[in-house]
Amino acid sequence: MEGLAELHTHLGGSVSSDILWSLAHEQGIALPVKDYWEFDRLVTIADPRGVPDLDALDAVYHWTELIQSSPMAVERSVHAAIGGAYRSQGITTLELRFNPMKRNRGGERDLDHIILAAIRGLDRASLEYPHVNAGLILMMDRTFTQEMNAVVVEKAIRWAPRGIVGIDVAGPRPRGERYPYRDLQPLVEEAREAGLGVTIHVGEEGDEDGVAEIAEVVETLRPDRIGHGILAARDPELMATLRDNETVLEICPTSNLLTKALPTEEAVRETFRTFVDAGVVFTIATDGPEMMRTHLRDEFELLVRIGALERDQLREANARGHAAAFARREPVLPAA
Repeated sequence: MEGLAELHTHLGGSVSSDILWSLAHEQGIALPVKDYWEFDRLVTIADPRGVPDLDALDAVYHWTELIQSSPMAVERSVHAAIGGAYRSQGITTLELRFNPMKRNRGGERDLDHIILAAIRGLDRASLEYPHVNAGLILMMDRTFTQEMNAVVVEKAIRWAPRGIVGIDVAGPRPRGERYPYRDLQPLVEEAREAGLGVTIHVGEEGDEDGVAEIAEVVETLRPDRIGHGILAARDPELMATLRDNETVLEICPTSNLLTKALPTEEAVRETFRTFVDAGVVFTIATDGPEMMRTHLRDEFELLVRIGALERDQLREANARGHAAAFARREPVLPAA
């Protein structure tokens, strides 16, 4: 395949350890380790057995988000992630998502400066890699107040002309309980009316609550895409709704294995086969190639090896990734 599409990757998981190491030292961040290889294990899922749960993954993100908490670090990170994706994987459609409020040191940094820095990184990468159609997705958080999430949406709308292409919500589910997604409906509608794409993290965890959350999201938020959504494979009626709405799932196989969202390769295979049989549409992603120690082509090879998808189905999923992208931004080219 030429020209891969990666729609679900977090900025905190998309920058190589050596760049994060340098950024931490340039900013004088006090790290809990002094050796680079210990640091590498701190900011990636180094153990092939993965992490115990998503809370452990959030602890890894704590360090990458802290290191990226300055305009300089955000700009460098976005630039590096886009360039790295094109050079190593031939990715020509890429959407990076991040929460700007988790990178402004609790209000110490101005939020607009953080977002504009990300846009500068996007612009620089567009000059250097004009074949890449890239965009930025701003994330709300399930631990935030409604007011805080409203600010994220406000900023996404404000900076939409400069490369912010969508909104998302992620983060830990408070106390592990079912999250009230319907509360976000006014914010999501405001973003949609402003022309932004909507993707929602849901259905990665929570067992039956997770299935119910997907149904609530589809009914009340009507997203274009869903981040993960793998628990929908348990419910034929829900899969029929996803199919009829043409809601695209962004599935990250290695990430789901490492976080135990899908416990075995057999579970990955059965989930994909169930979606194919039900006509649910999806695209393949990494969630964060550097943190997960994988790349998009590795994901494709995994799915073929375990019998989850045939190569022609991978080509279809990749083409769907290009078609479902929110990024429709013309590359920034120098004046003639």
